[in-house]
Formats: sequence, C-alpha cells, structure tokens
Amino acid sequence: MPQHTENGYLEKHSAALSSVIAAVGLTAFKIVVGLATGSLGILAEAAHSGLDLVAAVMTFFAIKISGKPADHHHTYGHGKVENLSALFETLLLLVTCAWIIYEAIHRLFFHFVEIDVTFWSYAVMVTSIIIDASRSRVLFRAAKKYNSQALEADALHFSTDIWSSAVVILGLACTQLAPKFPQFEFLHHADAAAALFVAAIVIYISVKLGRRTINALIDAAPEGMEEKIVAIVEALPGIIDCHRVRLRYIGSNLFIDIHVLMNGDQTLKQAHKLTEDIEKNIQLMIPNADITVHPEPFLDNKKWENL
Repeated sequence: MPQHTENGYLEKHSAALSSVIAAVGLTAFKIVVGLATGSLGILAEAAHSGLDLVAAVMTFFAIKISGKPADHHHTYGHGKVENLSALFETLLLLVTCAWIIYEAIHRLFFHFVEIDVTFWSYAVMVTSIIIDASRSRVLFRAAKKYNSQALEADALHFSTDIWSSAVVILGLACTQLAPKFPQFEFLHHADAAAALFVAAIVIYISVKLGRRTINALIDAAPEGMEEKIVAIVEALPGIIDCHRVRLRYIGSNLFIDIHVLMNGDQTLKQAHKLTEDIEKNIQLMIPNADITVHPEPFLDNKKWENL
C-alpha cells in the first residue's frame, strides 16, 4: 500500500474508532438518565445515540474492509462497502424515528407520563452536545479530505445530534416551568414535542443521505462533473474532441473513462504523452482520480491542418 494511501487509511480508521468509543459512552449515559427521569426526549436521544453506535461500528468495519487493495474478485477495490454502510445507517435511523414518533404521539394523546427533571437531565444533554460537536468536526474533516461517504454519514448524524440535544434541553426546561405556569397547558407536553422534532430532523438528514448513497450504489454520475472534464480535456492542444465520458464512485475513489479524438499520424510515444497530460490536468481538479483514456485517431490530414 503506498505511503499516502496508508496514511489516509490510518486517519480514517482513527476517526471511525474515536466515534465508536464516544458513542458507547454517550448511549450508556443517556439510557441511565432517561430511565431515571422518565424523559422521552432523553430516551429518544438515547435511542438515537444507540443507532449512532451501531452505525459507528458499521462505519469502523466498512473503513477497514474498503481499505483492502483490489484483487481478482474486486478489480475496482472494496470501496462500495462504504456506500453500503451509509445505506444501512440510513435505514436504521428511519426505524428509530418510527419508534420515536409512535411513542411521542402515544404520550401526547393517550398516556401522560410525569417527568422528573434533575441536574443530570441537563448534564447528559450538555455533555452530548460537547462530545458530538468535537467528533462531528473530526469526522467531517476526514470525510472531506478523503471523500469518504461512510465517515460523512457518521458526521451528519452527530452534527444533527447537537441540534436535537438542544431541542431536548428546551423541552426539559418547558416541562420544569409547567407547574409554575398552569395556564400554559402545552408546556406539559414539551418533552414529547421535542422528541417529535428530533425525529423530524433525523428523517430529513436520513432521506438526504439515503438519496446520495443510492446514487453512489447505482453508479450515478456526479452532477456537472462530465461537463467540467470535457472542458478540461478539450482545452489541451492536440485534442479535437472528448466524448463517451463515464464516471462512477467506488467508495471515495472516482473512476473516469473517456474517449478522445487526436491526430492519427502522430507516433505512439506522442499519443501516450498526450494521454498523460490529460490525466494530470484532470487530477488537478480531482486528486487521486483513477483515469482511463482511450485515444482515437483523426485521420483526415487536411482537416487536421485547418484545426
């Protein structure tokens, strides 16, 4: 494995492992406090963190597998494992949201639950915000640097946790204020309403992530990328035309397959040099892209001289 590739794998691996460790601690903390206080908002956050833990473990193993080099059975490498991991994370989050919505509606309309708001109710959520802010920043940085969809999925989850935790804190505060302001009956239901808001945030992010993940799995070309590549290639001297551009992501790597029309009377050495120039220019825009150039001869010398 090349040194830069090995360093990238180690950094991604480290980011994923730190995410697992943080998720274990937060999930346990939220479950204990949620059960002790009876807060659905905190229990919803515990369930959310529990799914984040499962997702973090999946991401950890996905990074481990996707880092394996290409072999005879996987000639494009194992990068699709990252996309599959992100898809499973999305499905798990949607299942969690279904439970949160069901329980919140049950408490809002059919079964009122008294919540015991304590110091620990706030402590667990503030701790969650601090940890989530830190790990989402680490994950986003690694995801952007190595174009990792699996790490980006984890980062999105933990960044939404920050906002959902803030909403839960607001819900707890409203619940605590309810006895002091009996005229505001709706304050008694603030915790369940906060849980619904958490679910809405997670559903929005999950659908957005799921759409991108499915696009990667079905080899949808990145929007606008084909036009940029054609412009770069056709700007080079000696290139008449660039066509049949095919693009697809395998994990964090973009594979590019293009056909170019060039002077058919030049030597093989000259043609090869031109294909190398094409690869270098594309890689200035897309570092580490895997590029295959198919040169095609333009044989009409008179037309060539007029170009």
